[in-house]
Amino acid sequence: QLQLVESGGGLVQPGGSLRLSCAASGFSLNAYAIGWFRQAPGKEREGVSCISRSGGSTKYADSVKGRFTIFRDSAKNTASLQMNSLEPEDTAVYYCAAAYSCDAAAPSLIYGVQYWGKGTLVTVSS
Repeated sequence: QLQLVESGGGLVQPGGSLRLSCAASGFSLNAYAIGWFRQAPGKEREGVSCISRSGGSTKYADSVKGRFTIFRDSAKNTASLQMNSLEPEDTAVYYCAAAYSCDAAAPSLIYGVQYWGKGTLVTVSS
């Protein structure tokens, strides 16, 4: 079975931190760029961050720059999103995706999604 599974979501206070993980099963992530997306209640899905196939390039939405860090671990076939200084506005379901490449010009920050995870809920209480 080919799939992506997110984990690490939960409830956190403003100013706190969470680390989300995206694990691939049945295929290798090293052939794909990886993006993180989120969808808040009543809002459209937006791109949060993207990391290139090699891991040498990363991109972030303006709203999370300086607070979130994306990275990948080829040995574990995973990608992660470290979220610091969380704000209530960060509350959303977070999704990871495997794609052809990152694209800084695209609102989603990514091009050619091939696989989607089912999401993990992050709630920042205030």
